[in-house]
Amino acid sequence: MIPYASEREFAGLAAVAEQAGWDHVFTWEAVWGQDAWVTLAAAAMATERIRLGTLLTPAARHRPWDLASKVASVDRLSNGRVTLGVGLGALHGNWLAFEADEGRAVRARRLDEGLAVYAGLMAGQPFEYTGEHYSARPVTQLVPPPPVQTPHPPVWCVGLLVPGRDRQRSLERAARWQGVLPAVAGGSLDDPGSRLTHDALRDIVARITALRADAGVSMHGYDVVVEGDSHGDFGTTRPPVAAWAEAGATWWVESWWDLPDDPAGRAETRRRLELGPPR
Repeated sequence: MIPYASEREFAGLAAVAEQAGWDHVFTWEAVWGQDAWVTLAAAAMATERIRLGTLLTPAARHRPWDLASKVASVDRLSNGRVTLGVGLGALHGNWLAFEADEGRAVRARRLDEGLAVYAGLMAGQPFEYTGEHYSARPVTQLVPPPPVQTPHPPVWCVGLLVPGRDRQRSLERAARWQGVLPAVAGGSLDDPGSRLTHDALRDIVARITALRADAGVSMHGYDVVVEGDSHGDFGTTRPPVAAWAEAGATWWVESWWDLPDDPAGRAETRRRLELGPPR
């Protein structure tokens, strides 16, 4: 996860990461700011192997046809190397300066509908959808080519475990898609550190396994993504990586949000990337 870099810098750092043996590189999305998908498109043209994605896209605030267009474009440019990470999004000043908070429940319904439209459009025409927030009719003019990955580039969803609650709607959503970004409720804007533990991860994986089994789907190829920091002081999720794998993780993402947004921070990002992944 590269926290701070211009579009050109990100593309260059993605190439460094690919050369050093990393498997995936991520950017993030602001409401007003650098466009994540333009940035990933630049990285797609500078790399050949490494996967590209977002951590994360607040999909509830995107028109799903716009998001599907961007993701599919980068998937074609990269020859099928895109992953879409989604969640409700964390409210902050860059968001609230332009858009009022509709509340978590509304954002959750928008997210579910938006992903349904995303998947439907990616699968091809004719596609029709009618929901509370979005609708779509079959398109016969100017239909774009399909993405490289079928039926669509994979979607990783935040899966928030709420301790003490019987029904876990966030985990239900994550179980319907291709991966989970596991989290445990209890953090705050002032103290955003991860509440994820090895035992909590085992619980999340067990619940998702059961949900997918009920739907007649196995865990084969399903991604469980733990975001940590082997170098700095961001969060509390720490190596050894093997302990998280034993608890059910299939991906370990290095996130270095404590690095400064300046030339020194970019130099340190490059240094860490050149070290290669902690395997």
